[in-house]
Amino acid sequence: MQENPSQSRDSRRNPRSNAGQDALIERALLSLVLVSHPDQLTFAELVRELSEDPEHPAQRDAVERAVRDLTGSGLLHRHGPFVLPTRAALRFDRLALA
Repeated sequence: MQENPSQSRDSRRNPRSNAGQDALIERALLSLVLVSHPDQLTFAELVRELSEDPEHPAQRDAVERAVRDLTGSGLLHRHGPFVLPTRAALRFDRLALA
């Protein structure tokens, strides 16, 4: 059964849904990487910054999903332990601030 696209959008907007939680983490992660640029953050640093309990597997997995999805969307690069914004993400950030 295919999900209705408007239902998918609504679930990402609802912070109580799993998709909504993932969207919040993606936004926070991307924001952190952009604000920190040109400093390079490691995945471990991102987990520590974005998790209440960095040792909790579910919280670590949520950060991993966010990095994976943002990388797949062309907004982040992963280079070894480092997570970096792409030129597209940096350009969008500059345009959003203008």
